[in-house]
Amino acid sequence: MKLPVSLFVFALLFSFLLATSAHTHENFLQCLTLHSGNDSISEVIYTSSNSSYSFILESSIRNSRFSTPSTPKPQVIVTPLGVSQIQEILSCAQKHGMQVRVRSGGHDYEGLSYVSPVPFVILDMINLR
Repeated sequence: MKLPVSLFVFALLFSFLLATSAHTHENFLQCLTLHSGNDSISEVIYTSSNSSYSFILESSIRNSRFSTPSTPKPQVIVTPLGVSQIQEILSCAQKHGMQVRVRSGGHDYEGLSYVSPVPFVILDMINLR
């Protein structure tokens, strides 16, 4: 069976985007680690391989339509402990082309703080009062 050329092009583009996304994600994490200095930023970083990732992600989602399996998930969730960590997160995200979504208070019924069509990072302000 011969596949249409458009399907082949789509599959090729999709695989490229997945590879680029993974590369961007790793570069972002390396950047955070390098720029954190004496801060223990690794204690406030959650990726999908972390056992607390799902709990942190869903802890303040108030609209259940944004917690479905088909909803795009963040590459990283960071719960900074201070302003210096926020600066590092924003700097590394900009440097590596990651979109940042800020989540604070859980009153986001539109899902703007935890959904994006492109690779993104959630900057969760839960530790900052």
